[in-house]
Amino acid sequence: MNGLPDSGFQPRPGKRQFVKFTFFKAAAEWRRLDGDERDRQIGQFAGVVEDWSGRNLVRCYSTIGTRGDVDFMVWHVSYELEDVQAMAGELLGTALGGYLATPYSYLSMTKSSAYVEKYAGPGEDRATRLALAPGEHTYLFVYPLTKMREWYGLPAEERQQIMNQHIAIGATYSSVKINTTYSFGLDDQEFVLAFETDEPGDFLDLVQELRGSVSSAYTLTDVPIFTCVASTARGMLDAMALSRDAALA
Repeated sequence: MNGLPDSGFQPRPGKRQFVKFTFFKAAAEWRRLDGDERDRQIGQFAGVVEDWSGRNLVRCYSTIGTRGDVDFMVWHVSYELEDVQAMAGELLGTALGGYLATPYSYLSMTKSSAYVEKYAGPGEDRATRLALAPGEHTYLFVYPLTKMREWYGLPAEERQQIMNQHIAIGATYSSVKINTTYSFGLDDQEFVLAFETDEPGDFLDLVQELRGSVSSAYTLTDVPIFTCVASTARGMLDAMALSRDAALA
């Protein structure tokens, strides 16, 4: 779906991953450039993405038409924080990078979920969530989440019961895949949630149903939320200045 090179990125058992969601916004001046120059810059930027896709997990998404403050998003997964910095530097060092701002940027890591593992019954597979495998669905919904401090003061048994309800609701929406990553001490938010699906309506219904759960009452912030459409590296960039002739082709 993403049209990126096959990645040589292989899971390392027991090792956690760094996860980066970077949202870009192009300056209006970029759209006024000559079409050939824009195309040259798009090719250069896409080339950096495609090169890194051969080493790390990189997925591309367009946000054109779904939000006014961002144009596209790059989802980068690596075992090395230095890779995250290096790829960002190479992207911003392109000609297109000179026209880009990053209004939103979220850094997180994978981590085993104590709630999910305890929820699983005897003999069931227990999720470790140490290795992500993103990019299998058309739509991605991303948002940062921070819980109220009172949540962490609840007894562990009570928090587990509350999360059991939360997990059970999510399990009824089999078309929605959740990717939960953790930002404690790494970034301003506590979690970054990324939901993949081919059915946006199912995600809408899931979020609405979760509003009535006990766990929702302990949410401090869960915005902004981004609706993203999977694309190729070049496709997400072409979408920023798509001509009518190209759209009708």
